Amino acid sequence: MKNNKVVLRVFRKSTVKNVRNKIKKAGLSDKMSPLKFLNIRLISSLFLFLIILLLSKRGFIIAPVITFVYFTIYEYLFLDLKIKKRQKTLEGEAIYFFEVLALTIESGRNLKNAIEVTTNNVDGYLSAEFKKCLEEVDLGKSLPEALENMKKRIPSDTINNTILNLAQSNIHGNGIVDSLYNQIDFLREQQILEVKSFIAKLPTKISIISVLLFLPIVLLIIIAPIVIKYLLG
Repeated sequence: MKNNKVVLRVFRKSTVKNVRNKIKKAGLSDKMSPLKFLNIRLISSLFLFLIILLLSKRGFIIAPVITFVYFTIYEYLFLDLKIKKRQKTLEGEAIYFFEVLALTIESGRNLKNAIEVTTNNVDGYLSAEFKKCLEEVDLGKSLPEALENMKKRIPSDTINNTILNLAQSNIHGNGIVDSLYNQIDFLREQQILEVKSFIAKLPTKISIISVLLFLPIVLLIIIAPIVIKYLLG
């Protein structure tokens, strides 16, 4: 406990809480604690600062700049990028998973049993998260509580809305299947919009690549005769 108090004096509680939430959403909560992540970032930054300071003649100028950049982008590289990648993966699995779940509920099973059957027959990261949810239920939590905890580990708002609707429908006895199919339609529309957005950006990306590829060639064609004439005297 004393060691934790010392560490918390170095890092603000808000910082620790923010990193803890990101670690959960990145799917790394089983491998790394927030304090471990923050300590690694701090120690590696100090180590980088000392190395540059000792090895470079202008280390007293370069070391602070490079260390500041490293310290700033460390969280983005090791957490934020993983969260974005995991979000896309989960959303890619969501439609199929929830379709199977809806069909299982339609067969007459309650929500808990339907989740068990679905997770046993569908593989993937989203299925693994629902398995963790069921493990929490087996340890004594109610299904709505376990689903609420699960939302903290999911970096997708669209999936979290579906989980929220599942929990609310289970509590109030509303039509879970109708709610699920509405959420599936919404997820499908979101994917279509993302594809359209990607296609809309393609001309701009192609134009930038074309400029980067052909501009040096055009400049070479224009400048080459002048350079040759100059070299030949």
